[in-house]
Amino acid sequence: VDDAGLLTEEESSALLNKLEDISQKYENEVGIVTVNSLEGKTAEAYADDYYDYKGYGYGNKRDGILLLISMEDRDYYMTTHGFGITAFTDYGIDYIGNKFKDSLSDGKYYKAFEIFANQCDDFITQARKGKPYDSANKPHASLGVKWIFISIMAGLIIAIMIVAYMWSKLKTVRRQPAASDYVKKGSMQVTERSDFFLYSTINKVAKPKNENNGSSTHVSSSGETHGGGGGKF
Repeated sequence: VDDAGLLTEEESSALLNKLEDISQKYENEVGIVTVNSLEGKTAEAYADDYYDYKGYGYGNKRDGILLLISMEDRDYYMTTHGFGITAFTDYGIDYIGNKFKDSLSDGKYYKAFEIFANQCDDFITQARKGKPYDSANKPHASLGVKWIFISIMAGLIIAIMIVAYMWSKLKTVRRQPAASDYVKKGSMQVTERSDFFLYSTINKVAKPKNENNGSSTHVSSSGETHGGGGGKF
């Protein structure tokens, strides 16, 4: 629903087809709404009410996610419901927002909405497998075991080749028992020695923070439970 008029007719049609394909494939509605004003509401309240009162959601549990764009104060908000709350955790909402936010800021709205749709496709696919993306299961960390093994082996082979080459260049070198063995005899005489304390180094490591997994929820004006989050662009 492009009430703010951010897309051309061709872009709207292409995007609608893409969103419908994702929604039907995963039985989880994915929608986008653009408006010029929030009519005095917060972005969260407007998105929740739009979802609830406009009949969004797939199936009896009304599973889905809705991205709201308001041009009034340049707000974006993603509200989730039903299985959408499971698929799009707090971490996932932030992750997806960071993916498309720059495009929104640059006025590349179709590109931003494409990114959102593609991310939704990926996130719902992962959630249907029973392991939603979260702070403990991040998208960029989900590399296949096969590629991890290939990468490790390639790195190991290269490292062995480099070390072997360096070793061949040092085959005449033998370790000496004392530092004085490396000094040419008669070339240096120590007449005085003393020790000076120069400096100390303290390394501080931040205590790891406990990361909360899952989705935080709230209740909308209609009494429905929603997850979600958003920001400014």
